[in-house]
Amino acid sequence: MSVADFRLPHRASGLFAWSPWDALSVAAAVAHLAFVIWLVAAFDTRPWWANLILGCVYALAISWNINGVAHNHLHTPYFRWKPLNYAFSLLESLAIGFSQTFYTWVHLRHHEGNSDRPGADGTTRDWLSIYRHGRDGEPENVWSYVFMGFFREGGGSIHTALKARRPFDATWGRIEIACVALFVVGMAVLNWKAVLFLVPFYYLGDCLSQLNGYYEHYRGNPDEPIAWGVSTYAPLYNLIWFNNGHHAEHHFRPAVHWTRLPALRRAIVDDQRAKGVHVIGTSHALGFLARANRIDAGGRT
Repeated sequence: MSVADFRLPHRASGLFAWSPWDALSVAAAVAHLAFVIWLVAAFDTRPWWANLILGCVYALAISWNINGVAHNHLHTPYFRWKPLNYAFSLLESLAIGFSQTFYTWVHLRHHEGNSDRPGADGTTRDWLSIYRHGRDGEPENVWSYVFMGFFREGGGSIHTALKARRPFDATWGRIEIACVALFVVGMAVLNWKAVLFLVPFYYLGDCLSQLNGYYEHYRGNPDEPIAWGVSTYAPLYNLIWFNNGHHAEHHFRPAVHWTRLPALRRAIVDDQRAKGVHVIGTSHALGFLARANRIDAGGRT
């Protein structure tokens, strides 16, 4: 069976472009935005310890959305009608706190380079590569990657690169940034103390996403397409994070819909084993706790 057989056909009718299961992702995004609004609106009604717990949940939700809902949407946009996809991107920008159109551009460059090592020019095609700021062809230290990633590759350079190829998207990205700014101002008017309280948790959420991304590629093979990514088949993680654990499979065939990644894995497991695809037993964000595993002859880890 060809790998192409695992791509879902574009639907000719209905709201969703690929699968009705995408309704779960859309509902999750709406719930995330509602949670952010409630977090600020009801801030003064909760004790400090409850706000502290919810701040941690807020940070985790940012990473979850970036690597689950938003990630799948940029590869296989959920809606058949293009304006709805732009509207959903705006909704996600408000929920997560930065332009999803700009994020899409950075992430597509990530797939162009697939966490590549620096080339002859001393840099990487992939702006998110774990090798980009490493030394002697080795990955960067995980903690500098995690805590410094937030401050790298600002919106100006992204806008310039995007404008050269997709002028409308460059403009839409700026509209998303403006809407995020207005949203934050509105939340500050509602409760400025809550907004200030959430600032460090917003940064923590980005750091958690960086941590997730690091172990999606640490010990992967940037020179072998089928082994570009690192997979984990932890059931709960894949259930909640919309099959993000199937990362080697995703990088091998990015156009395959998230619901079809487990089937793709079963079809290519022999090739994965032969090429040494790296597999861990934890979620990606807990990759620093994982023992090194490889796919065995039966496809188990």
